Amino acid sequence: MTEISNVARLSEPLKFAYWVPNVSGGLVVSTIEQRTGWDFEYNKKLARIAENSGFEYALTQTRYAASYGADKQHEATSFSLALLAATERLKVISAVHPGMWHPGVLAKYIITADHISNGRAAVNIVSGWLKDEFTNFGLEWLEHDERYVRTEEFIKVLRGLWTEQDYSQSGKYYNITDFTLNPAPVDVPGRAHPEIFFGGNSTAAQATAGRVADWYFSNGKDLDGFKENIAGVVAASGAAGRGPEGALPSPKFGLNGFVIARDSEKEARDTLREIVEKAHKPAVEGFRAAVQEAGASTKDGKGMWADSSFEDLVQYNDGFKTQLIGTPEQIAERIVAYKKIGVNLFLTGYLHFQEEAAAFGQDILPIVRELEADLARKNGTELDLSRTPAANAGTTSKLVNA
Repeated sequence: MTEISNVARLSEPLKFAYWVPNVSGGLVVSTIEQRTGWDFEYNKKLARIAENSGFEYALTQTRYAASYGADKQHEATSFSLALLAATERLKVISAVHPGMWHPGVLAKYIITADHISNGRAAVNIVSGWLKDEFTNFGLEWLEHDERYVRTEEFIKVLRGLWTEQDYSQSGKYYNITDFTLNPAPVDVPGRAHPEIFFGGNSTAAQATAGRVADWYFSNGKDLDGFKENIAGVVAASGAAGRGPEGALPSPKFGLNGFVIARDSEKEARDTLREIVEKAHKPAVEGFRAAVQEAGASTKDGKGMWADSSFEDLVQYNDGFKTQLIGTPEQIAERIVAYKKIGVNLFLTGYLHFQEEAAAFGQDILPIVRELEADLARKNGTELDLSRTPAANAGTTSKLVNA
């Protein structure tokens, strides 16, 4: 039985997000059938399905060059803006690289997206791992820990420009002098500014997240692995004075997981086996060589993908490690076990996004809510569903079958 962590927020319902498939090839590097498109029309329909199935967020991937077989890519911020304009409630997170954007330019862009969407824009700051994207653009490629120094400054600029007038910041990478952005982001109750997500696995990444991020994102992990990451972020957050009495609240935690829900566990495991057996081996091996070189370059050897096997990397963000594989009941129980250790959000991927995101909302999410409510009551509190996105099964069904 999983023990309940002191960072678990039992009264707050879990949030759910999905990876926007804005790069070709789906979310697994395999020749198995994936009824998933990377074009805008497919994604517009998917976004509408998702927001009517209980999903609160979508994360648009950032990629400028082919990698892991994704030979075509749509740019993340513009694609996110289009999805925001096509939806009513979904919050869309744009993944961006410091070093390719100036934080002041991005801050202004996100403010505009925030106004167009009535307060639904967010960012995921990605420090970067694909060296060729930087060097072939003629951009400086920083060593691992130095990338996080730049990222921390980048995030501070974003937050400063979004929340202060005449903002100034002097740093190694960015110098801002008495700058004010007008208009400011939309005033959303309970939100200080557009949410800042940030991911990484190394000690440097955990420390950066603890000091400046609103959300810490992780690749797929088993329970013990993610407990370790949470502990690192919490330690850095506490040392920075974050929390109820601090200038910034404590960060929340998001985890990647690839969902394979079937009528039986055997059927789900057979699907996983088929995905791996049909892996595109040259693409996976090429990706493995690139990312494990990046992971090994950290001072502690704990960079993302440092301990990932070939099978893990067939889903290129280690989504199989989270083990959201089985019947709807088994997946719901696994999800709530992660809530006990402190997870607040699941970032999900699928073989067939439109059908399976709808099925997640219909078959898995109601069980999750029942288990969450029971967990809260057993621990002397109540699950507050007042701000949970309401799923509309009828609308979802029409959209899926349209």
